[in-house]
Amino acid sequence: MDGLLYVDKPAGITSHDVVAIVRRAARSKRVGHAGTLDPFATGLLVLAVGSCTRLLPYVLGEPKVYEAVIRFGAETDTDDSAGEVTAERAMPDLSNASVLHRAMASLTGDIDQQPPDYSAKHVDGKRAYDLARRGVQFSLAPVRVTVHGWSVVAVEPDRIAVRVTCGGGTYVRALARDLGRALDTAAHCYALRRIASGPARVDDAVGLAGLRPGSIADGEVVLQSPLPALGDIAHEELDAAALHELSHGRAVPASAAGARAALLQGGRVVAIANRTGDDRWQPKVVLLGASTS
Repeated sequence: MDGLLYVDKPAGITSHDVVAIVRRAARSKRVGHAGTLDPFATGLLVLAVGSCTRLLPYVLGEPKVYEAVIRFGAETDTDDSAGEVTAERAMPDLSNASVLHRAMASLTGDIDQQPPDYSAKHVDGKRAYDLARRGVQFSLAPVRVTVHGWSVVAVEPDRIAVRVTCGGGTYVRALARDLGRALDTAAHCYALRRIASGPARVDDAVGLAGLRPGSIADGEVVLQSPLPALGDIAHEELDAAALHELSHGRAVPASAAGARAALLQGGRVVAIANRTGDDRWQPKVVLLGASTS
């Protein structure tokens, strides 16, 4: 009942809807996520169940990889296909590969990105999308994000399919908008699918059809160990004496190399710890005895 679950979210529902479905499947309220997707988007959601929710701050979520379809000729108020058209421009010549790649290069690396008005950013304590829906005028400050690279998958007269690898906090629909502007036209994100988040892959995800009420609690859907998602940290298997010390929140001897470790009991993660100056592991998060209900 403790572990990670990779879910392939369909379009048309929110990430919080998926969390509610997983809670019913696990018969547990302790379900958290390592990042959301817009309702129109599909693909990988990384969820934690039970005491593993406490490991979410340590789960690697970068780089993120998306497959997107960018449609040219119109901008929308949401920067995606769910919004209302706010501007229309003539189509660019998408057959000119060099022009297209130069525009993508201008949106690669560390860039200042203007978040969409319909986003979860806060404005004076309120969500930007709530203000946008009410017609309130506001301006979001640009945010520094990292775009590792683009690749063109397919080109049609009015759209392109791309694969984008980026850091967390990057809005691909804003990239679509800005690509249109870089090509002296208008554009929006027509479709979006997340296929990877850190080491997690959508190929390893379960669909909603497999998440009936109780399916996780009854063992029909098996949760994954969080260990691979914690990245390149030390692994320290604990003996009975060390487990006793850990259960009281005390540091335990460190034999593995590294500044941070996953402390294990029979291969199961029971704590995340940092190395101290006297070669001991000081626990930061302890899962021993944590309730999963």
